[in-house]
Amino acid sequence: MDGSGWPSLPWGMQVILLCLVFLGSCIGYSAEPIRIGVYSHSTNAAKVSQIVGVFTNILTAEKGFEVQRVDPSTIRAGVLTNLNVLIMPGGSGSKQATNLETPGCEAIQKFVRDGGGYVGICAGAYLASSHYSWSLNLINAKVIDRNHWARGKGNVVLTLTPLGQKVLGHPESEVEVFYGQGPLYGRGTNDTLPAYEELAIYKTEVEKENVPAGVPMGVMPGTTAIARGEYGKGRVICYSPHPEKPFEPVFHLIENGVRWAAGKDPNPVTKEEWAKRPKPGKPEPLDPED
Repeated sequence: MDGSGWPSLPWGMQVILLCLVFLGSCIGYSAEPIRIGVYSHSTNAAKVSQIVGVFTNILTAEKGFEVQRVDPSTIRAGVLTNLNVLIMPGGSGSKQATNLETPGCEAIQKFVRDGGGYVGICAGAYLASSHYSWSLNLINAKVIDRNHWARGKGNVVLTLTPLGQKVLGHPESEVEVFYGQGPLYGRGTNDTLPAYEELAIYKTEVEKENVPAGVPMGVMPGTTAIARGEYGKGRVICYSPHPEKPFEPVFHLIENGVRWAAGKDPNPVTKEEWAKRPKPGKPEPLDPED
């Protein structure tokens, strides 16, 4: 150790070490991973593996993430205290609430209120809303046209707000994603919660031939597709559509939402990278939770 506080290394080695530290800070990864819990209450091991696998494919160790499965019993037992972000994926919001039971729902609320991050996708966005008796009231959002929640499935186009482009790291103002009957968000009326920030709205809706009989057309466009908000010291981001589905090359929308929920900077996609993205694959049937 010399008088400067540096270990006794050659000057050239000191420069290299400084560069490595600077590079690591620029990339945004750290030695401490972002610890993610992916919820599933399924008792089917293959289904659990499929659900968690979707997110381990996106949130890799190389990108600074550590992913594990959490279930109602582990949530009630306190597993969330070891995590940075909870992902509540697709399925059924009401069944998620039923399986969590009151202690599990309260554990999630406490986790976020104390500074944790919550990422709700489709069912998880229904659960986070302030609309239903079983909702967690994490984000001040109501569900528009709730009577026609089963409004069909298919690809739709989102318009991202300028804030949405920045937060989600997307290089363009529009993006095509898969929709699978997620909530159409509107402004809620819960005075104890702040207004949410709109990150994306629906520009188009499910094609008519894929819409069940009796569901009105023209309701979906203009409603909120992706929103973020604060709950206590924590962060909440909710997706009505499914950017995580493996047949659509838009995984960065999920990755950067998780980064924001964890209090980290985004990892944006450049226009050049987006132009070279793989073509969408063939849609696979959704395999919802039990």
